[in-house]
Amino acid sequence: MALKRRDFLKYSAGTAGTALASVACAPKDKTSSDKSSDKPFKELQPITGDVVPISDEERLGRIEKAKRLMVENEIEAIYLEAGTSMFYYTGVRWWNSERMFGLVIPSNGDIAWSCPAFEKDRALELIRFGDDIRTWEENESPYRRIAEILQDRGVRDGKVGMEERVRFFLYDGIRKEAPHLEYISADPVTIGCRVIKSPSEIALMQKANDITIKAYKASLARLEKGMTKDDFRAISSAAHSALGVSGGIGAQIAEASANPHGSIKHIELKEGDIVLMDGGCNVDGYRSDISRTIVFGEPSKRQREMWNLAKKAQEAVFATAGVGVPCENADAAARQVYIDYGFPGGYELPGCPHRAGHGIGLDGHEWTYLVKGNETPMKPGMCFTNEPMLVIPGEFGVRLEDDFYITDKGPRYFTTPSPSIDKPFA
Repeated sequence: MALKRRDFLKYSAGTAGTALASVACAPKDKTSSDKSSDKPFKELQPITGDVVPISDEERLGRIEKAKRLMVENEIEAIYLEAGTSMFYYTGVRWWNSERMFGLVIPSNGDIAWSCPAFEKDRALELIRFGDDIRTWEENESPYRRIAEILQDRGVRDGKVGMEERVRFFLYDGIRKEAPHLEYISADPVTIGCRVIKSPSEIALMQKANDITIKAYKASLARLEKGMTKDDFRAISSAAHSALGVSGGIGAQIAEASANPHGSIKHIELKEGDIVLMDGGCNVDGYRSDISRTIVFGEPSKRQREMWNLAKKAQEAVFATAGVGVPCENADAAARQVYIDYGFPGGYELPGCPHRAGHGIGLDGHEWTYLVKGNETPMKPGMCFTNEPMLVIPGEFGVRLEDDFYITDKGPRYFTTPSPSIDKPFA
C-alpha cells in the first residue's frame, strides 16, 4: 500500500546521504523506515542565507536597456501587466485578476503605473521606482489611463509593444481607447533584455540548481516500494522547503515515463521500474529545472542501453553549444545520435519528440529554444536546459536534464550530469 500524503509528516527522514546506487539497487519497503523522528528531513537546513537579490540599480539598468532597444526597433513604448517581465524590470510582484494593474515603459520619459484606486496603498508599498501612478475607480475605464499615460509622454502615433503574456482583453481595451496607435509585439525589447542573464542572475540560478540537487538526493534516499508519483512529489516538496525554498519534483513510474509530461494513471512503484523525475525550485524568482532517470532495483540490459543512448544525446547537445552556434544545431546534434543508433530521426518515435532544450530564467520555459528552425546564435549569458529525452513507446522514457549557460569560453553546466544509470549524481 502506497505511503499516503497525510502520513508524510510521520515519515522518518532516514539517511539522506545514502548513495542512490544502493537505493536503486536494493529496494526497500516503507515498513522498514526508521521511525525515530517525526520531523522530515531533519538533516536539511535552509541554504539561502547568502542569496543576494537583484539590486534596484540593476533593475533601473534594465529599464534603460529596454529604452535603447525601443529606439532601435522604432517602438514608442511597451505595456506590461503583472508577471515575470514586470518583476524583471521593477521587482514588483502582483496577481492577475480582471482588474488592470499595468506598467508603461516609454522610450522617452519616466515609467508609469495604472492600478485600481482602492489598491493604491498596497501598490505604493511595492513600487520602488516610478512615481506616476494613475488610478481608476470601479466605474471608470482603466484603459483610458494607459491612453493618457501614452499621450502625456508624447506618444501620439507610432508603435506600442505588448509584452507577450498580456491578456487579450487588456490589449483590446487599450487599443479601443487609443486606436490611432499601431500595436505590435514587445518581444524585441523584453526578450532582447531577458534572454541574456547578468552575473547576478546566473548566481541566483546556480543557487536554485544547487538546492534542487540536494533535494533530489534527500528525496531519492526515501524512495520505497509502493510509492506513487504523488507520494514522491510530497516528499520532494518537503525537501525543498527544508532547504529554504518552494519547489518540487514530479515522478513518472514505469510505462508512464514514456509520456514526456507523465500520466494520470495510478501506478505504485515496484522493483525494476524506471522512475523519471523532473522538477525544480526558484530563488528570488529564478528557476532550476533538472531531470533524473533511475531504475528502482537492478536495471535490465534494455534499460541500461537506452539510458546510455539518452546520455550520449545529452552530451552531444553540450558539445555542440557555444558562442555563435545557431540554437538549432544543438537540437540537431542530439537527433543525430538517435539516427545513428537506427531510430527514425526528426521528432518521430522512438526518439525525442520535443525540442532538446528551452531557455530558462524567471520562467521555467522562456526564450530562446534549442529546436529545429531557430537560427538564433548563442551568446554569453544565455541559459538553457539540456534534455533530449528518449521515448520508447509502450515501454519507458529516459530524460536526463541539466541546465547550462553560455560563457565566452563555451557552455558551462550549473549541475554535473548523471554519470550512469546506477549513479545519478557525481
